[in-house]
Amino acid sequence: MPGKARAKILVVLHQEHSSAGRVGHVLIENGFDLDIRRPPLGDNLPETLAGHAGAVVFGGPMSANDHDEFVRRETDWLTVPLKENRPFLGICLGAQMLVNHLGGKVEGHGDGLVEIGWYPIKATEEGRKLMHWPEMVYQFHREGFSLPKDAVLLASSDTYPNQAFRYGDNAWGIQFHAELTRVMMQRWVVRGAERFVLPGAQPGRDHLGGRLIWDMHLKRWLDEFLVTIFGQGEGSKGVRE
Repeated sequence: MPGKARAKILVVLHQEHSSAGRVGHVLIENGFDLDIRRPPLGDNLPETLAGHAGAVVFGGPMSANDHDEFVRRETDWLTVPLKENRPFLGICLGAQMLVNHLGGKVEGHGDGLVEIGWYPIKATEEGRKLMHWPEMVYQFHREGFSLPKDAVLLASSDTYPNQAFRYGDNAWGIQFHAELTRVMMQRWVVRGAERFVLPGAQPGRDHLGGRLIWDMHLKRWLDEFLVTIFGQGEGSKGVRE
């Protein structure tokens, strides 16, 4: 007899060659299949998540405040996971779309500072109750977000105070990037080099050098974080160290 079908996670990406990276790897190892959609390229989003175990909306070079049709469509679509109380994770742009949907603000730093490279974060008391958090995380953003009304702050930093939050039982947003494989980070460093001159940004060599020091801790956190949000699906192999 055929085995039981694996549950699907909806994965929303924003460029033709974007990848779910390590988030995708961990979800697959945890027993899920990925249903990848790219709204900027014309892919639709499901009217319900009844056929999915949850959803992840990733980052991208655009702003959550842009007036592109797909940005508005994705932001409005967040009604679906929120209304159905399905597990949802927004990463960088995805988190900022969630904030806009919930009536918060997405904007740049008052002094023009960016976070591009490795920066310290600190878990709040609520965050520490959930899990152990890394001391350093990888960032690549010029805008941050306010904390939505009734959301719980889980981690903070000095330059952009709101780094991770939970809204309700099942909606989560993080500003930083734990999904990058080594190849993805190398590609970002090459293609994003013009941003390294922005105030507060780190040179490319520090991105790759910092990975050797801090990435192991960030990956361990990601493994635990994804299980906290999505649990484990049918046929989970567990997560490799």
